[in-house]
Amino acid sequence: MKARVKRAIDDKTGLLGQVADRFSQRQGLALSILACAATTLIATPLLDYLDLANIVMLFLLTVFLVAVTLGRWAAILASVLSVALFDIFFVPPRFSLAVNDIQYLVTFAVMLATGLITAHLAAGLRQQARESRYRAKPTQALYELARQLAGTLTVAQVIEIAQKFITNELNAQSAILLPNEGEQQVNESAQQLIAATQSAGMTVDLAFARVAFENGQLAYSKELGNMGYAPLYIPLRASMRIRGVLAVQCTNQSLESADDLTSLLEALASLTAVAIERLHYVEVAQSTEVQMLTERLRSSILSALSHDLRTPLTAMVGLADSLALIKPPLNPVALDIAQALQEQATRLSSMVANLLDMARLNAGKVVLRREWQPLEEVVGASIKLLGATLSQHKIKVDLPRDLPLLNFDAVLIERVLCNLIENASKYSPSGADIVLTAQEQGQEVRISVADQGKGFPAEGREHLFDMFVRGENETERSGTGLGLAICKAIVESHNGRIIAENQSSGGACVHFTLPKGSPPAIEQEAL
Repeated sequence: MKARVKRAIDDKTGLLGQVADRFSQRQGLALSILACAATTLIATPLLDYLDLANIVMLFLLTVFLVAVTLGRWAAILASVLSVALFDIFFVPPRFSLAVNDIQYLVTFAVMLATGLITAHLAAGLRQQARESRYRAKPTQALYELARQLAGTLTVAQVIEIAQKFITNELNAQSAILLPNEGEQQVNESAQQLIAATQSAGMTVDLAFARVAFENGQLAYSKELGNMGYAPLYIPLRASMRIRGVLAVQCTNQSLESADDLTSLLEALASLTAVAIERLHYVEVAQSTEVQMLTERLRSSILSALSHDLRTPLTAMVGLADSLALIKPPLNPVALDIAQALQEQATRLSSMVANLLDMARLNAGKVVLRREWQPLEEVVGASIKLLGATLSQHKIKVDLPRDLPLLNFDAVLIERVLCNLIENASKYSPSGADIVLTAQEQGQEVRISVADQGKGFPAEGREHLFDMFVRGENETERSGTGLGLAICKAIVESHNGRIIAENQSSGGACVHFTLPKGSPPAIEQEAL
């Protein structure tokens, strides 16, 4: 079967290859008879000059040449004919099969055995050389295929090149099936496949293809082939995961026992999968690079604007404050305008400060000034700083008495607490409680700020900590959407984590963690 598959690959159809082999076999037998006859004619004049042992060598040489050039069966025929012709024309009495000396029987046996062994060995070498040539052709074709796939720029080009190879080299129809764009997780039973491209006249069984995709194993069904479907499905297995399925339908040969053809298709599927995976990661790398450049450019612009705006904004805040302290006092209308100007200038200054902080954190230029200190001091400072903001809310603080010292930057963690408490006050109804708690969890301390507002929206919660993203798109509350992004950057710089979620009782809650580490021992003062 393997030889027939090789001939099918070489001649494009198995039928033509078998006809050619039968014709060459008959021709070889005829040439073998002619070669033995020619050796007899050449050796007859030499009988007076050469011993019979040397004439035997001439016949053995003929058998060897026939085996090398015409194959095993022609060599066997040449061995038998050589013994018969040597007996008839050279061994006394000549021109008969009778033998006067019984020792010639040993000569005949050795001559026949030597001829048969020589025929077998020479024909085996000839067969190995032929098989090497057959193997070299698909190997060369796969090398050319790999060279073409290495230069592809799109998945469509990969599919076109792979299908062209199958059509030209194997005389088969094929279809390459890829996962849907929205379902790229590996080994999901619900994952669907779509035919990216398909040869005319071939139908693909998607259920059978999905089995091959999920199991990662070659799938073959003769019954599907009899029903007009593609019978063979090969998973496109790459280094990271399976990228799709190759469906094949051969026109002139069965795939049940064609091991060499199946191996060739598996090698083709592997090359195709590697090419598709390469294009995927090239796209991911390009997207990541563009995103990094975008973030870098945005941070540079924010930093430049923040520096340029900070000085005039500081001057505006100072001038607004001086208007409220001018002597004699302004009339009530002008004083209200001055206070409104002071509030808006302060708010704008806070926004610019957030922009500058975000730019610094993204650039990695902020150096943490960590110290071992109690968390309650930073919590108290944050609440005191937000005194006016919390005028309409009651804040409840629940900190364990045995909370250990933590190693953090007090200024930055204070900024985190201020942002979270300020957000909670913005989105909580007037008079609602804001709860700040802390508790130990393994090697971390978890700090939580909860409110009694509407909670975070169900959609887009995974983007809450991105820059310029707010919990409510349509709101009268002021803000730039940088508060949570700044909190995330600060917490992660302390090797912590921050999570936003909705409470089952209502309202939103933001948790962040700080590592406990190994605080220094505190010596008690002697009384």
